[in-house]
Amino acid sequence: MSNERPLIPVVAAVLYNDKGQFLLSSRPEGKPYAGYWEFAGGKVEPGEGEVAALQRELAEELGISVTRATPWLTAHHHYEHAHVRLRFFRIAAADWHGDVQAKEGQAWAWQHPGDYTVSPMLPANTALLKALAVPTRLSGSLQHGLSAPGWRILPYARGAADCEGMLLNMAEWTALTQRPHCDSLWLILDTADAVNSAAAQDADVWVWPVRDETAAQTALALLEHGVARPLVVAAHADSARLYIPRWLAAGAHTVFIDNDTECV
Repeated sequence: MSNERPLIPVVAAVLYNDKGQFLLSSRPEGKPYAGYWEFAGGKVEPGEGEVAALQRELAEELGISVTRATPWLTAHHHYEHAHVRLRFFRIAAADWHGDVQAKEGQAWAWQHPGDYTVSPMLPANTALLKALAVPTRLSGSLQHGLSAPGWRILPYARGAADCEGMLLNMAEWTALTQRPHCDSLWLILDTADAVNSAAAQDADVWVWPVRDETAAQTALALLEHGVARPLVVAAHADSARLYIPRWLAAGAHTVFIDNDTECV
């Protein structure tokens, strides 16, 4: 008899309100990790689609109706009782309706990205909370650096210091003997297989440069398979016009126009 724990598909919601806050709720009594805080959601039933499962779970747990959910990150976590595949969806304030209720007797709280105040946190969600603080609007280039309100993401080659994020390509990363000291490490991927590397698992954000049609299609394939880190797509204006809606619908964290991508 195999001792391998079952793989359980689970969906979870990053539910936003009109103030840009997201919702966390506590696990009710009688469930594993009772009292721990998590993103609302639950198991996908056999034959059920992921979005349908999310809509059902949020109606059952919170009493709200969800009209649209966008895939974001996929994570795997090994608990004592099961191996869980977590598929996270972002739900904008305009894409759900109703008043949040504690229909299972759980507590719930609105939190600011990068500054959550409730604990203890469900272990599988710790990395997700850090990812929520990654900006969704960026300007600049991979060659010279990126910026967003409260963020500077600078290339490692420029001796980046005193910044919120550091950009490295795969060659720079593999040449390192230790992780650089920076709040957030952004890895520029060079192949689709790079997402499975040790370097990618240590990075906080993945960046995919789109230089041609093949790279644009590969970005879609990566997103549709599910990415474990926020995936930022850096694209030329011509590619972006064609693909931005598709990349975002498939789960890209954000897309920015970078006409220097051929120089990276």
